[in-house]
Amino acid sequence: MRARRERENRMAERGDESLVHTLKKVAAVLKQTEIPFALGGSFAVYAHGGHSSDHDVDFLIRQQDVDGALRALAQAGFRTERPPEDWLVKVYDENRMVDLIHRPIETPVTDETFGDTVIRPVDAIHMPVLSATQLMVHKLLSFSQHYCDFARGLPLARSLREQIDWDRVRKETEHSPYAEAFLILLDRLAVVPLPGAGGGERKDGTA
Repeated sequence: MRARRERENRMAERGDESLVHTLKKVAAVLKQTEIPFALGGSFAVYAHGGHSSDHDVDFLIRQQDVDGALRALAQAGFRTERPPEDWLVKVYDENRMVDLIHRPIETPVTDETFGDTVIRPVDAIHMPVLSATQLMVHKLLSFSQHYCDFARGLPLARSLREQIDWDRVRKETEHSPYAEAFLILLDRLAVVPLPGAGGGERKDGTA
């Protein structure tokens, strides 16, 4: 109970009460229409009790459910949009945007994706949330030559490191040189040691 209150207080402290309300409205529609979904993005990080520097509402759904989700949300009063990007659609609650993503990191959302979730309360409504490990994998695989802001991954790694299966993260991101560089950075900062590496000091000289 205390952990839940702390998670919800963190959301409120961000000044995103209206976004949380929109998040709950979208989740309620998806649940009522029995469309499988999972919460991702920064609010998933907060639902696990962590910290994120992003400010977004992301839901993962399967591609075959996109049309049904847009139809249901439009009937509920949301404005819908199909942007040029072919991996997501968007809905708007006044000026508050929610992404419905069906192909994150160039990988389709499947039932297996939903199997890697945890039920968490978000402002008193329970919903499936991507696991901390999957959130970390998605973050690392989002880094590329066009986008490589490690500062956005560090809060996630630091605040959820005990919930993350780092062996799995390394295995699922081993093809990415950007992910490899980030994991080396975590070792140098004494956040998460590389396999076989001993504990060292941070660059600021602390343990």
